[in-house]
Amino acid sequence: MSGEERSSSDEVEIPSVKFVSGPGIPVRGNDIDTDQIIPARYLKAITFEGLGEYAFMDLRFDDDGNEKDHPFNEAQYQDANVLIVNANFGCGSSREHAPQALMRWGIDAIVGESFAEIFAGNCLALGIPTVTADQETIRALQDHVEKYPDTEIEVDVAAETVRYDDRTVEVIVDDAQRKALVDGIWDTTALMKANRNAIAETAASLPYIEG
Repeated sequence: MSGEERSSSDEVEIPSVKFVSGPGIPVRGNDIDTDQIIPARYLKAITFEGLGEYAFMDLRFDDDGNEKDHPFNEAQYQDANVLIVNANFGCGSSREHAPQALMRWGIDAIVGESFAEIFAGNCLALGIPTVTADQETIRALQDHVEKYPDTEIEVDVAAETVRYDDRTVEVIVDDAQRKALVDGIWDTTALMKANRNAIAETAASLPYIEG
């Protein structure tokens, strides 16, 4: 489950994401791009509702709709919420549909070797931590989860650690991301709503904005 605490500014509550805990799901492979995460044909959707069922669609099913061998199809991972990936995950186009699809499938945090910068930024906009560790640490975690899929994984964003079984490993959370998540300032839409009066006052003082 996602570990969220609520802080408020004015009447709007902004979640503070300090940790995420739950079962993991390993997706192996370097350079998994956003087109693999969510194929382009699903970008035509007017809203993001239901996008989760199409996550990794072309990697999970063939042209006839038959299931391929992929973790997102496996029964033991259907309740997982911590995604474990390898290097340069989320590369390719900047489509925000990729983290939207993962979130709507059930992913609350992603642990990997490295992430494409724009993808990580899009995840942050949804309150999804993207934390990194070295190749050996990630592959050991993937191996463990494949062997013991019910393992509880705790991603501590504030402390920059991942705990599972009897192990605690150090991970890296980008400084700006950690501050935004822990301080509850990652949701820019909520922040704007919470500070609407200040925004209106600033707008009124600008000579190039009328009305």
